[in-house]
Amino acid sequence: MVKSAIARLWLAVFGFAALLTGPHASAQSLESWAATVKAKHDGATVRVLAIPHPSSEAMQAMTPGFEKATGIKVVWEMVGSGDIVPKQMLAQTAGDAAYDAYMVRGVSLAEYAAKQVLADLGPYLRNAALTPAGYDYEDLAPAFRQGLGEQAGKVLGIPVAGESFFISYRKDLFEKYGKKPPETLDDLLALAKFFQNKEPGLYGISMRAETGRTLALTWDLFTPAFGGAILDQKTWDVKITSPETLASLKYLLELLTNAPPDIETYTWDAAVSAFAAGKTAMWFDATSLQPWIVDPTKSKVVGKVAYAPPPKGPKGQFGPVGGWSLGIPSIAKNKEASWAFIAWMTAKANAKEMVAKGGVPSRLSVLNDPAFVAQDPSLAAALKGSLEAAGNLLAIGRRWVPATPEATRIHRVAGTFGGQALLKKMTPEAAVAAAVPELTEISEKIKKSLQ
Repeated sequence: MVKSAIARLWLAVFGFAALLTGPHASAQSLESWAATVKAKHDGATVRVLAIPHPSSEAMQAMTPGFEKATGIKVVWEMVGSGDIVPKQMLAQTAGDAAYDAYMVRGVSLAEYAAKQVLADLGPYLRNAALTPAGYDYEDLAPAFRQGLGEQAGKVLGIPVAGESFFISYRKDLFEKYGKKPPETLDDLLALAKFFQNKEPGLYGISMRAETGRTLALTWDLFTPAFGGAILDQKTWDVKITSPETLASLKYLLELLTNAPPDIETYTWDAAVSAFAAGKTAMWFDATSLQPWIVDPTKSKVVGKVAYAPPPKGPKGQFGPVGGWSLGIPSIAKNKEASWAFIAWMTAKANAKEMVAKGGVPSRLSVLNDPAFVAQDPSLAAALKGSLEAAGNLLAIGRRWVPATPEATRIHRVAGTFGGQALLKKMTPEAAVAAAVPELTEISEKIKKSLQ
């Protein structure tokens, strides 16, 4: 199939074609396992509901190999990223078993779990007869594994398109003015201030900051680094007015004064586009969007960019994790064949092929591969650092998107009032206070559901 521009860029940036010469160490194990699958499931069909994405394109490119090895036919159905979760929920409610495998929105695991949409993959992983030798679940990056697939002691998905956040910066400008990449949040703010209007049409930083839920997601990049939280994710108490959370909001608002003047309208695509157009010295956003800034058809800063992991705050270095996994509907009729599809696409033996075909790397063995690192050491180091920062967040019992079906509402409320402060219609103190009544209602609902 023809790859998308982004998929081609993953291949160009990471250059894994050379790594595919010669057999994988565990190829024979994968082949032997596939033969047993074929003996049992030859002629079966697995219908996959997915979204357009570099990783889904890579899996589609790998599908003929899977079909030949296992005798299982794969039928792909693609829907928009905003449509897939509602479609999955509707299928569950209606008892519609038309699909055998799903691309799963990782940050929505709590909602999937609450509605029992997904099967637990743990029994399949632990069954040597169902999983190829050398699969190595632990080799999947811990932040992706825990943040996109594990929920309440169950494995509901296997990561295939994970993302974390990092800093991209104009190395040409940093070298010109003798600046170093930010290591702390104080550094980040100082650099944003330094570059704001330093040259005609240049701003300090670009980030997603559209008022409402988007702004709250950005705010929650900083709350853990200050020791704050909108809601405490252990007790579900409202913490938005705590000194630490207020400090994180004030920091974000000051940082955004060193951004383009219409920053309050910026979604993720506007933020990356501004940086790619050369309008900002820095960009703080998702690693999965990085191909845009090395695409000559989209970017004016190709060859001028380097990367850094999320900066450290007063309470440590933290980062989010988001993206997509593969899962099996709890009502699927042929779960073993579905698992065979997932195991093949996410197997360690196939990980380099996945990236070579344009997919997003999810395994440590790929991220640490010398050939991968050599392509762009700055990018490789920042990716690794961003995953460590995301792991730190999970280690304190938090997720970027809270593990509750009420997560969207939490961020919508916080971001709406935080947006009033960004627009200077309220003080930060007034904004967090105004959010308390609705957040308290949400808090009480969550606590009641847990009783």
